[in-house]
Amino acid sequence: MDIKEILEKCDHTLLRVDCTSDEIRALCDQAIKYHCASVCIPPCHVAGAKRYAGGRLKICTVIGFPNGYMSTAAKAFEAADAVKNGADEIDMVINLSMVKDGCWVDVAKDIAAVRDACPGKILKVIIECCLLTEEEKVHMCDIVSRSGADFIKTSTGFSKGGATREDVKLMRENCPESVKVKAAGGISSLQDAEDFIALGAERLGTSRIVKLAMEQEKLEGAPQGDY
Repeated sequence: MDIKEILEKCDHTLLRVDCTSDEIRALCDQAIKYHCASVCIPPCHVAGAKRYAGGRLKICTVIGFPNGYMSTAAKAFEAADAVKNGADEIDMVINLSMVKDGCWVDVAKDIAAVRDACPGKILKVIIECCLLTEEEKVHMCDIVSRSGADFIKTSTGFSKGGATREDVKLMRENCPESVKVKAAGGISSLQDAEDFIALGAERLGTSRIVKLAMEQEKLEGAPQGDY
């Protein structure tokens, strides 16, 4: 697969707790140059990134991140505030405590509240696969599929594991085509990216693919400018 095709599926990501405004602007510049699907950034940087990108780039942010255990009302407020600040896409974390307690109705309500808070925006639901049993993963596929969300997402990248080929395959097999799959966490090579896409992922949460494109550009002596 051509690296340009992979880059178009990437949410170019910077979620480090100490990231600076200068780093966010550089991230936006890279995402614009390499035609990424979006930048995925902390909520506090959304307004600034939206102004800086000036409509050239989709702005994605995270809600209830990375642990997902704040109240449903807090998540809904955070999502609405992010949209007000210019977010085009929302990646929310489910309440894993509710999952482990088997409170499936409450899990669904938690997602629904965020869905209602960001009408017309892309919603991705992070289920943190590394903390779930196979049965819980399948159950979450069903809940997300009925929630009105646009994507189901493997991981935050901040827990004990990231995306796996097995989890992407499971998600694709247990969600309708209307619900897309995003793989995130630990995507470190072009082979990883190609494998996840081949298994059904339509988005990748990573910063590594842009870095690889930049390295390839240097090796090939490509001119600086549009990619």
